[in-house]
Amino acid sequence: MTEALTITEAASSPFSGVDVFELAGWTVVEGFPRPLFDQDVWDLRGIRGRPKHLAAGQLIWDFTKINNPRWRLVAKELMIAYCSPAHPAVAQLPHAYRTPRALATTSRVRDLLFPWLNWLTSQGIASLREVTQEHCQRYLAVRSTIRDKHGQRLRAASPSQKRAVVTAVMDLAFYADLFTNDRYSPSFRPWHFTPPAVVAGIPKQAENKTQPVPDHILQPLLAACLYIVDTLGPHLTVLLRQVESRPPRHGGARRPNPTFADLARALDEHRSTGDPLVEMTDRRVNERLATGWDPDDPLLRVNFLALAVRVGCCEVRSHMLTPGFRQLAEDTLAKVGLAKPWARDAATVPRADTQELVPWITPLHTREVQDLEGVARQAALTVIAAVSGMRNSELAELLVGCRRTREVGPGMVRHSLASKIIKGQKLGGLEDEWVVLEEVHRAVELAEQLHPHPGPGESLFGRISFHSGYTRALRPFVNGPLGRSLGLAPIPDGTVNLRMLRRTLAMELAYRPNGMLAAKIALKHLSVVTTEGYTARPGGAQAKLLAEINEHEQERNLSLAAAEFRNFQQGILPSGPGAQELIDFFTHVDEELARQEATSPHVRSSDQDLRNLLAKRAGTLHLGTANYCWFAGPGKALCLKLAGTPSATKPLAGMCDSARCPQATHHPCHRPIWAETVTQTKTFLGSLSRSQKTERIRLQAELDRAQRVLAEIDAARSGPEQEIHADH
Repeated sequence: MTEALTITEAASSPFSGVDVFELAGWTVVEGFPRPLFDQDVWDLRGIRGRPKHLAAGQLIWDFTKINNPRWRLVAKELMIAYCSPAHPAVAQLPHAYRTPRALATTSRVRDLLFPWLNWLTSQGIASLREVTQEHCQRYLAVRSTIRDKHGQRLRAASPSQKRAVVTAVMDLAFYADLFTNDRYSPSFRPWHFTPPAVVAGIPKQAENKTQPVPDHILQPLLAACLYIVDTLGPHLTVLLRQVESRPPRHGGARRPNPTFADLARALDEHRSTGDPLVEMTDRRVNERLATGWDPDDPLLRVNFLALAVRVGCCEVRSHMLTPGFRQLAEDTLAKVGLAKPWARDAATVPRADTQELVPWITPLHTREVQDLEGVARQAALTVIAAVSGMRNSELAELLVGCRRTREVGPGMVRHSLASKIIKGQKLGGLEDEWVVLEEVHRAVELAEQLHPHPGPGESLFGRISFHSGYTRALRPFVNGPLGRSLGLAPIPDGTVNLRMLRRTLAMELAYRPNGMLAAKIALKHLSVVTTEGYTARPGGAQAKLLAEINEHEQERNLSLAAAEFRNFQQGILPSGPGAQELIDFFTHVDEELARQEATSPHVRSSDQDLRNLLAKRAGTLHLGTANYCWFAGPGKALCLKLAGTPSATKPLAGMCDSARCPQATHHPCHRPIWAETVTQTKTFLGSLSRSQKTERIRLQAELDRAQRVLAEIDAARSGPEQEIHADH
């Protein structure tokens, strides 16, 4: 064995002496280094087209962090093999990845591989040939618990984290024939090459594990973000320009120290204009107290440096605070008062709840203005993510100037955003365009105005930390005193992230046409622009979002059809022009289930059997505001006849007359809408004057129709109940 190891160690790596960028097929941005494979630190920040959501620190690969120098070459060979699968030395490996792994993925594997190798060193392992399954099991047990830097247990690792650990350990076996310095024993197969997901205990999921944002969180969150963007945003941009244009404290013609006459002149200006003295920040007040200031000193919170800046100086020494100056300052303070420097005369805006006019902000320190800028940026980001469905990587690729507007008709415009698809694409991504609502367009415009360097091509958001911005900036503002003064509803506790917002959008469009999102966003318009984005770029990111929506729609239709079938079995029948056809279909399904049960008496029918029988009819279901449309045949659709488009593939919900269309049905879930229509129509009729005869006739016809539909819903629910129960 010793002889074999000596031969192996003497072999030269197939990558030795080669430029890392050349091996991986990357191009470098001018001014950045091009590391060689043999170097122990690879600075990859100069990769042209690297994803903007990737932190710069993730692209500095320091192999000296591996304690055993012998294994540094192993790690380098594995990393370069991930990035250059077409290299002859890699392509011949039977278990190697056949496409380049994403930079972010390779960086994550590096962060898992280094700890594994260092743990082996801590266990006295000097060669990978000594590694056994026992070591793998013990290491997985160690990594199954998340601990802090002091070793204290925080929580159990997620199954996905454990799967990543297992993958890193296994990959050293899959690429073993590539390594020239050390490798696992040829007979060693970690976990017998059982799939990492199975080893980590990840069950097979039939549905997406990402949950949508709960309605009680989504509603106040989206309402607050839209209010911040549309109502506060214009005022905030003006305030930021004022702060940015303030004179610098240092440089130019400024003198270092003011004289007593200078400070007296500054105080006199405050008295003559009535402008309050500038208040110190709490941090600086605490510093004064720590140096011995009296807590009851009336000048404790006065910012004397602001007085010096006012007269062209840049500092104030403590010896300048003479008794004469202090007396003059106290007299001025008593006359004009004390206030923070910014937004002292804030404009008024309507409160979010009562529309009462209130100041849009209270006076602020400079740091508080900067913090407010962070709140507005997070609000804009939340609106863009929630209403467009863009992923983290796609949001990070938005640039200043990404907004596009084109006229599609007289007085009609279509907004879109230029971005890139990063997920599943080659390095550099794929240029793409998202068709969006005007709300998203305005949010991007605000983000551009808040950008510190809004030059064309600058990254709009850069690397996004949504959780930090939400928990540390946006939610504290909304739930704090400023949010309450503006009438914003508090946002309850709960997790919100970009994946949840994307799934929420898909489910809102598929399940709840009158849900919480519809309270602030026109879902019909949102559905139109999403579909248009799919049509314009069938292979684009918006097409993938629409595919998710369609999956949810299919599941929604099956669930609704199954629920109405259960109602049918309980004697709660549909009503409306298409009711009899639906009842006949449900009768057929019921008979088929009974036949299957009689044929196989020992096998009980399952929900899946029912869903299979309902699948075709459920595929024709479209949700109306106050009805279900079973769009089985375009030739029967009243809306298409009225529109003169009998060959259309979808109903026109805006032209639906469910009281006359032979494919429309009404159900108990629609009763509140019709009952409200009856109440409102009666109110309108009662308010008409005698001269409004034409309007009275029209409203009376609408009332008669609504009352008839309401009576049919009630009759279908209670009329044939005994007959139905007799059969079941």
